[in-house]
Amino acid sequence: MSLVVMKFGGSSVGDAERMKRVATRIVERKREGNRCVVVVSAMGDTTDDLIDLSRQIAGSTPPAREMDMLLTTGEQMSVALLAMAIRELGEEAMSFTGWQAGIRTEAVHGKARIQEIRPDRLLKALEEDQIVVVAGFQGLTEDGEITTLGRGGSDTTAVAVAAAIQADLCEIYTDVDGVYSTDPRIVKVARKLKEISYDEMLELANLGAAVLHPRAVECAKHNKVNLVVRSSFTHNEGTTVKEEAIMEQGIVVSGIAYDKNIARISILGVPERTGQLAAVFSALAKEKIDVDIIVQSGIVESQAEFSFSLSGTDVERALQVIENLRPVVGFRSVTSETGLVKVSIVGAGMVSTPGVAAKMFETISELGISINMVSTSEIKTSCVISGERLHDVIQALHTAYGLDTDSTVFVGGPSDRR
Repeated sequence: MSLVVMKFGGSSVGDAERMKRVATRIVERKREGNRCVVVVSAMGDTTDDLIDLSRQIAGSTPPAREMDMLLTTGEQMSVALLAMAIRELGEEAMSFTGWQAGIRTEAVHGKARIQEIRPDRLLKALEEDQIVVVAGFQGLTEDGEITTLGRGGSDTTAVAVAAAIQADLCEIYTDVDGVYSTDPRIVKVARKLKEISYDEMLELANLGAAVLHPRAVECAKHNKVNLVVRSSFTHNEGTTVKEEAIMEQGIVVSGIAYDKNIARISILGVPERTGQLAAVFSALAKEKIDVDIIVQSGIVESQAEFSFSLSGTDVERALQVIENLRPVVGFRSVTSETGLVKVSIVGAGMVSTPGVAAKMFETISELGISINMVSTSEIKTSCVISGERLHDVIQALHTAYGLDTDSTVFVGGPSDRR
């Protein structure tokens, strides 16, 4: 008898009828001879509605502790209703909040990380032949404070619970039927991947692919959790995320991801002296502003220039932080540019295949589009460009690397090993 963790997102349980369909899916899995633990998100737009309500009461910055208290009610509603729906189908089910499930987190409101899971109550319920239904996205500190895990928190809950109870499989059910080579809403001939490595999936998730949250992939990789992404609306085979995926013959790039909310800040006329970069980026880190690509130009007349990319939502805060550093750093001026996007190619085959990055640069250039910034690793290359022709770029890259379902496969070129 296999032990399976099944996670369902908010769209999968968006109303009563969908909740009943999910219950049927879970009962089918149970009657196939599996023990089932189910992790559920809040129904549909419940979380957004609660956030809007809080802003009507407390403005744009409601207290973080009270927000966690408020937002966790969405998942509590989901687990109770789903347990009722399962029981209506003739199976025993018991719902648990995150803290009842033994999920302990760090003492951070809004984006806490799971520190450990004490699954005694879950295991006891499984021994009693219950279907266990756990609220995602939430936990409890050692001091008894309720916390939420931030964006993608229910994915992380599911994988962490699977690791804690040593589940045979963790299935993430979504509104798509697997991981695709790129967004199928943009590229109609995008291919569904049968399997993908943890490292490739982690890069895609970090670079904007919304199928899985990076923290969930990190947890799966660290704990060697068998992970499958599949649709909650069909019984189609999904995508397996595993240690090493078998590459399709000739396929070097597995996927293309994008992030539409990118900005660039440039600091000009920075006097050449030790510690300038450290001063700027330490100050940004202190304000929890994430920085991505950093580019520094050469020294001209004892002055440097450097640019960095960041989320468009953080631009105003970052500019204020930098302006406050003017007396310390002594730069001449600072500029910002919004409306940018980051397009990335990811593939384990890139590490040993020449010409992969060169192909990306050529393809973008042939569209008459300038590349503003570049970042590389062993299995990815990212380009920051203007956002006006994002769809054209993704389609062209998808074709160039042989990812179209009816295309000839790209097999590399004579130069460049990124």
